[in-house]
Amino acid sequence: MEKNSFSSRHIGPRADDAQKMLDTIGVKDIEQLLYETFPDKIRLEKDLELEPAMSEYEYLNYATQLGQKNKVFRSLIGMGYHEAVVPAVIQRNIFENPGWYTAYTPYQAEIAQGRLEALLNYQTVIIELTGMEIANASLLDESTAVAEAMALLFDVRTRDQKKNNANKFFVSEEVLPQTISVLQTRAIPIGVELVIGKHEDFNFGEDFFGAILQYPGKYGQVYDYADFIHNAHSKDIKVALAADILSLARLQSPGELGADVAVGTTQRFGIPLGFGGPHAAYFATKEEYKRSMPGRIIGKTKDMNGNEALRMALQTREQHIKREKATSNICTAQVLLAVMAGMYAVYHGPKGLKKIANQVHAAAVTIAEAVENLGFEQVNNGFFDTLHFKAPAEKVRTIAESKNYNFFYPNADTVVLSTNETINLEDINNIIGIFAEAAGKETEKITAFSPQAMIPVKLERTSAFLEHEVFNSYHSESQMMRYIKKLERKDLALNHSMISLGSCTMKLNAASEMLPLSQPNWNNIHPFAPASQAEGYLQMLKKLEHQLSVITGFAGTTLQPNSGAQGEFTGLMVIRAYHEARGESHRNIALIPASAHGTNPASAAMAGMKVVVVKTTEKGNIDVEDFKAKAEQHKDNLSCAMITYPSTHGVYEASIIDLTNIVHENGGQIYMDGANMNAQVGLTNPAKIGADVCHLNLHKTFAIPHGGGGPGVGPICVAEHLVAFLPNNPIVKVGGDKAITAISAAPYGSALVCLISFGYITMLGTKGLRAATEMAILNANYMKARLENDFTILYTGERGRAAHEMIVDCRMFKAKGIEVTDIAKRLMDYGFHAPTVSFPVAGTLMIEPTESEDLSELDRFCDALISIKKEIDETEEGDTNNVLKNAPHTLDMLTADNWDLPYSRQKAAYPLSYLAENKFWPAVRRVDDAYGDRNLICSCAPIEAYLES
Repeated sequence: MEKNSFSSRHIGPRADDAQKMLDTIGVKDIEQLLYETFPDKIRLEKDLELEPAMSEYEYLNYATQLGQKNKVFRSLIGMGYHEAVVPAVIQRNIFENPGWYTAYTPYQAEIAQGRLEALLNYQTVIIELTGMEIANASLLDESTAVAEAMALLFDVRTRDQKKNNANKFFVSEEVLPQTISVLQTRAIPIGVELVIGKHEDFNFGEDFFGAILQYPGKYGQVYDYADFIHNAHSKDIKVALAADILSLARLQSPGELGADVAVGTTQRFGIPLGFGGPHAAYFATKEEYKRSMPGRIIGKTKDMNGNEALRMALQTREQHIKREKATSNICTAQVLLAVMAGMYAVYHGPKGLKKIANQVHAAAVTIAEAVENLGFEQVNNGFFDTLHFKAPAEKVRTIAESKNYNFFYPNADTVVLSTNETINLEDINNIIGIFAEAAGKETEKITAFSPQAMIPVKLERTSAFLEHEVFNSYHSESQMMRYIKKLERKDLALNHSMISLGSCTMKLNAASEMLPLSQPNWNNIHPFAPASQAEGYLQMLKKLEHQLSVITGFAGTTLQPNSGAQGEFTGLMVIRAYHEARGESHRNIALIPASAHGTNPASAAMAGMKVVVVKTTEKGNIDVEDFKAKAEQHKDNLSCAMITYPSTHGVYEASIIDLTNIVHENGGQIYMDGANMNAQVGLTNPAKIGADVCHLNLHKTFAIPHGGGGPGVGPICVAEHLVAFLPNNPIVKVGGDKAITAISAAPYGSALVCLISFGYITMLGTKGLRAATEMAILNANYMKARLENDFTILYTGERGRAAHEMIVDCRMFKAKGIEVTDIAKRLMDYGFHAPTVSFPVAGTLMIEPTESEDLSELDRFCDALISIKKEIDETEEGDTNNVLKNAPHTLDMLTADNWDLPYSRQKAAYPLSYLAENKFWPAVRRVDDAYGDRNLICSCAPIEAYLES
């Protein structure tokens, strides 16, 4: 490893440290460790064939040059995506701040109160703008959110005996085409029949359970949907509205119109276009449907002292606890983007949002009036920001692109354009000039926005929103900066200490990977911009697809899935399409080990498959005999087996080749869950193991930050025979010759953050990628060696080694009344986030150090756990007033006049010496989850308001 190479910066242990660690483990070198860890028959015979590694300096120059191949036009394409102004205070203090982007999902609420407050703000914005009763903390994109709305309405129909067997879902022609494509993907496997038509003259039959409408319509017409919704309700049919979030500052809310669900994207609340993502979608509905809601909900509760606290509500975990009975496989969110969108509303406040919405509308009205005077018909008789002209599309396009403007051209006689908050009078005159040139006419210069309104009077919003103090307090930059910092200080992220979450791979998100994301040439490109304007993106994405194909040993890759769970679903839908193409559509059985992530069976159910659970042995491996018996039992209908490798228990199972052969011999395909890919790269790969398709978590193995629980990217890589079925997009052609319909709204999913993984792979190169995997294995086995004298390590390979993670058994401490949760909370006092708690085995901690952590940090963490073990040993049986049960300890406790606990303040807050120079204080004491679930409060309103009602 060269001293100044990127790998020397990314990989934690120095050469001398690595040798000390090898000595502690009891092996002479890394090769011996690999021999004792890895099954011989799955090792790669040769190195990955990737381009030589770049230095950080070389890569940043390269990324800048590549970005310059993208042409930043003024994008008025609309279609669900709009240029937005990212307030500099938010860009610098959140988007570019590792204190925000390296945090983990807020499962440990006591050290995530800042992020939780930011998400509660976001939920409040959604609830109040949509007029609904409850909202979640974001979904993946608008199209996915619409599909989740359909799934929710399909689920809740069973509460009405008259609708038990209804399976038709009405889709308005006004719905965005990419959304209709995603709906088609999601509807077929669960038995929903889509009926697409005009909402104005549609009559519902008894076999309908729901409908989706676009508000405003795809080309901008603002419809009054109140009568349609009333008619639907009279026939026990529920209605979802996909609503433009900014328009709701001017338009009547979906709740006021009577909608049952409101969904959409918050991209235009200060989020870059990013060639399609990541953007936070919103989802809001009625409280009676909360148990069927997808995603996460942030709720209020109290801590041990009775102080208000926040946490993720119980139902946010129910979907993947339900496994194959789940109605959604969503286990993530777009947290970083939701935080930014919520902060955009905090910064601007209700008056600021109204002002922006008014200006966007005024710009549209001004353009409409002037272009109509040139002789072009503007079709919409009511609109917010989108204009629909009858005009020669090719002629207008040629002129517009020569002047660096993009409109949308649905057909030869139609031009559609959408205004946004960046539009000024110069733009207005340029746009009018484009139409004037197309008409061969002169036009007068516009010097002021039109005062007219083109929103139907009946649909003008009169209800107030965002009256809470938080949206009316932080409108200067100094106030906003301090508010953001106040919240950041409450959160533990990777910029403070290691986060050793098993299966979640919280590795370094290097600054050199992140910096290009702030460049306009990367973050301000519309996903439906002409290919000639996105050459840099297309080149980068194609190279990344190739890199991932080489790493996995497969023939093709799609980057479209914008989460790991979406990747699972995509892989299964590709397998489904493959069987159908071979005349074997009856193959619908998925074998899934009992130890699998809960999203695996949920994804299988969404793909229309029946789950057959395979036993695991006492050693945590897949039971080969049970696996073989069930594969043979279901051979006529076997679709696939879903296998995580290394196993969810952190072991390289020697039987893996046998397992994949069994499935193939019985007519099925192997789907490999890529959650543990960090233990494969450069040493083995899914193709070598015998898989046919795998998804990759780019937010794990390939260094996209977790962002407090999202963004994520979950591309799938497939063998040659599955390439033809990779997903398409209805606006931009992507995918294979026999492509399935879309998985996400944008053709390349969350393209902007794919740049991070591209940088990671490009700077590490062949040697660096392999070294990263080797060091992940070394770090895990070093920690195992340090901890196994004090703790029981549950599962190991045949030669006694762990893979890249290990499971520490804490169940024996129950005899003293100490639960694994107590250990998790006590770790906060030591300045650490807990490892993964009670997964895949209840009462355990799953630890994954990654390759990024150096020896000193590994030792600090091990010292903390060993110190906690001593505290457990000192605890008397039946004692409930001890340092573990009272953890975490807050600064308020330590500085209070009274201290009546049976141990010292020093022991509570400073149990080891390293804490004296870098102490992290949990913001609240242990939260009361049960209280929060009994009193579900998911907006900024005070607790008393809910308790009184």
